[in-house]
Amino acid sequence: MSASHYRVTGMTCGHCASAVTEEVVKIPGVTGVQVDVAAGRVTVESEQPLATNAVAAAVDEAGYEVVPG
Repeated sequence: MSASHYRVTGMTCGHCASAVTEEVVKIPGVTGVQVDVAAGRVTVESEQPLATNAVAAAVDEAGYEVVPG
């Protein structure tokens, strides 16, 4: 198992967290997603390390943006 952490901008509520979770969980190999709206952080658990661009694309699809840091 692998866990990756991402900083995401634009999330402000539970709906934001749901939208991000719904898109990220579609990535093959993802086993869990935890969103901390207040901190602007998303933790993704997966069977193997994920490509950052795959997670960024899923977050973008939900209407938010992965940023460095």
